[in-house]
Amino acid sequence: MPSISARVPGDDEDELEAVSELLDEDKSTVIRKALAEGLSSIRRRVAIERYQSGELSVNEAARLADVSLAEWLEIAREHNLTTQLSPEDIESDAAAAREL
Repeated sequence: MPSISARVPGDDEDELEAVSELLDEDKSTVIRKALAEGLSSIRRRVAIERYQSGELSVNEAARLADVSLAEWLEIAREHNLTTQLSPEDIESDAAAAREL
């Protein structure tokens, strides 16, 4: 596994120590978990923003968020998302969904 070095503010270091103790895990494990959760959250946030703006179709948003189509539809429902997609985009998404 590659090693990456990063500088963090003192407050973050204190929080890392607290969470490490809370989870009874070493700091490296906590950092890996936090990074994975954070990156996943960023992917979903960007997918939501781009889907809402009409930049992405349902399938494209699901791929960007790195979730299944069913999971994306649940995310869209939870966030009350609407889209500016054209009828052609919607038909393309429907065709892709039928292939699943």
